[in-house]
Amino acid sequence: MLQFGTPEQDLTYRERATAFGLVLRDGLLACVRVDRGDGSYFDLPGGAVDGVETEAQAIVREFLEETGMTVVPRRRIAEAAQYFRKTDGEPIRNHGGFWIADQTALDPALKVEADHTLTWLSPPDAVSCLRHDAHAWAVACLMRLGRQASQYGTSDPPDRSL
Repeated sequence: MLQFGTPEQDLTYRERATAFGLVLRDGLLACVRVDRGDGSYFDLPGGAVDGVETEAQAIVREFLEETGMTVVPRRRIAEAAQYFRKTDGEPIRNHGGFWIADQTALDPALKVEADHTLTWLSPPDAVSCLRHDAHAWAVACLMRLGRQASQYGTSDPPDRSL
């Protein structure tokens, strides 16, 4: 699995299975701006896989909690891990999949994470703005799949799942 970030010496990182979604609309990518005052940042919607959830189930739940968006995960296009420290300082190693998903509905009243705001960014802007290098890499993978799809004369990228 591709690994991003460098662990700090003398820290124990909690392993966390994760899944993140990539939803495009009119050429823009769904991202979330997480409000932490001066420490605010952008992430892809998604997060921890809870209990016996599958990655696809986690994406559906996380999109609803973070954005109020209902999605259908379609295809897992990448897998990566990321060492980082949460805003509370806890050392974490996220590891899991990145999925192309389709938006089926949007109801902001269903959003439960008040510090998350749905923000649509162009994929190149997302690559430069996302907090985690693993997320930026997944967006680059999505962009390359889109380029390859146009070369094949189809709207769907060729299936090269991991």
